[in-house]
Amino acid sequence: MTPRDASDDSRWSDLERPPLNIAALRRGLVREGGLWRRVEVVERTGSTNTDLVDLATAGKAEEGTVLVAEEQTAGRGRLDRNWTAPPRSGLFFSVLLNPSEVPVTRWGWLPLLTGVAVATGLSRAAGVDTALKWPNDVLVTVGGEERKTGGILAERAGEAGVVIGVGINVTLRADELPVPQAASLALAGAASTDRDPVLRGMLRSLEDWYGRWRAAVGDPLVSGLQETYAAGCATLGKTVRAELPGDRAITGEAVAIDGDGRLVLATEEGVQEPVGAGDIVHLRPA
Repeated sequence: MTPRDASDDSRWSDLERPPLNIAALRRGLVREGGLWRRVEVVERTGSTNTDLVDLATAGKAEEGTVLVAEEQTAGRGRLDRNWTAPPRSGLFFSVLLNPSEVPVTRWGWLPLLTGVAVATGLSRAAGVDTALKWPNDVLVTVGGEERKTGGILAERAGEAGVVIGVGINVTLRADELPVPQAASLALAGAASTDRDPVLRGMLRSLEDWYGRWRAAVGDPLVSGLQETYAAGCATLGKTVRAELPGDRAITGEAVAIDGDGRLVLATEEGVQEPVGAGDIVHLRPA
């Protein structure tokens, strides 16, 4: 990780993309009795998830640590896909959580919880409508088409910790998109693309939802998480293909999110099959 000297304005390679204000972030997020205890911003790193997992495993990070990178050179999504973007064009951060009072069997809800929190935070702070593609993609609408503007990746950190990484394209321009199906908040017409309040909004929302979920001992119904996720999930009601491990695939209508956070598909054979892992492809109507 390369720390940034906040006074070093010579690093501003793009004046339309100023660096994050670490002092303001700490003032707005770190408070007595709150979840966020430490906020760090680095200029450049391979992956904030990898760095924070390593710190947590070595006992050098506590719950509530937030690590943000202005640029990631080896960011990872699900299924080991690469995630790259120009410096300061997005928000790339990881958080360390330790939900010790929640049964491990319910930890699978954490990526979905983060999706709900991110969507809520973006709506409030950026003024942009979002949807969630199961299990962990954040979608915005550009030109009448739903496109991916962000993703979420959860990884275990030792026996008691979970590191959750979030990547959101904020000011990425059309000519900078890695694939045509990608998007950014700016391309979706967001009311604000100021990264400081957008980041604070997402982290405050995550603190709120994580607190509700912990207070309910991870119960997705009692915490309201299951209902809220389903309400914002763009996958439900669509015909999809689930590409599963072992080169197996299932096609059907996505009809529900079950109590374990799995996507339930109704197949042509009349079977309702839950999918807990895999790549989901939204199929266009015939």
